Amino acid sequence: MSLKFYMDENVPRQITAGLRLRGIDVITVQEEQRRGESDPKILARATELGRVLFSQDDDLLALAKERQQSGTFFPGIVYVRPQTIGVGDCIRDLELIAKVSTAEDCQNRVQYLPL
Repeated sequence: MSLKFYMDENVPRQITAGLRLRGIDVITVQEEQRRGESDPKILARATELGRVLFSQDDDLLALAKERQQSGTFFPGIVYVRPQTIGVGDCIRDLELIAKVSTAEDCQNRVQYLPL
């Protein structure tokens, strides 16, 4: 069973579409009408859903660090700095993470792309 992702609002639609074409379970912030919500609320929602959050938002790195230091659980974040990886490579890296990682592998961790 592959990981499930929760896509932050700043993720290009092509990435979400590419993952879905590869059979990866993805939900977006936009689909849940949560656009504009704060980063803590977005991470809380990903946690509630048991989904790894994928984002290009630097602020989430600080939030993850706070949670790691305080011992507050989160299901994991995959982060990519904007414009450091092409859409196709991003899709391939996320697909690989989804197919070879377990939920436990990602818990309370930040994974950086490109791999």
